[in-house]
Amino acid sequence: MKGRIRVLEADITTLEVDAIVNAANESLLGGGGVDGAIHDAAGPRLRAHNRTLDGCPTGQAKITPAFDLEPRGVRHIIHTVGPVWNSDPMASEDDGLGERLEDVQLASCYVRSLELAAEAGCRSIAFPSISTGAYGFPPDRAARIAVGHVRSWVEREAQPEEVVFCVFDGATGERYRQLLGGDDLVRLGRR
Repeated sequence: MKGRIRVLEADITTLEVDAIVNAANESLLGGGGVDGAIHDAAGPRLRAHNRTLDGCPTGQAKITPAFDLEPRGVRHIIHTVGPVWNSDPMASEDDGLGERLEDVQLASCYVRSLELAAEAGCRSIAFPSISTGAYGFPPDRAARIAVGHVRSWVEREAQPEEVVFCVFDGATGERYRQLLGGDDLVRLGRR
């Protein structure tokens, strides 16, 4: 597993990886933050293509061509819809990690994205910090779920060979680096 997971502080649209993951909304037609940046970089053909996909439910993912990102080496964009924090009507502030519907949905975003990347033969994939921006998912909790599931995947599967956590700031990057070096992780089962 060593060397298969990296943390980079960068703009995800500038990376040379086979697939980048888009933290999308359910329409898959673009939005703000990472979603808007990816749509801008991939060009108008992405939005036109995504109109044919009939959206995507929370916790799931869909794969598309990378369009205008292809000259940079990106072959695919994997669009995944993360959960909005506090959308679980049964949740309590006392819930432990993995006990909330949002935790399970976020874990599914990472697993489904990795499955699609492997099916497409992607050797490398880059993830943003899904749901931690406008969707309000607590960053520490999200990082523990992300690292736990990605680590579990690379321990079992050969593809993708490299997984990148692409972050915008040093504090988030340090959070991921610490988790990659430690055991404070979670791997959630499906509800």
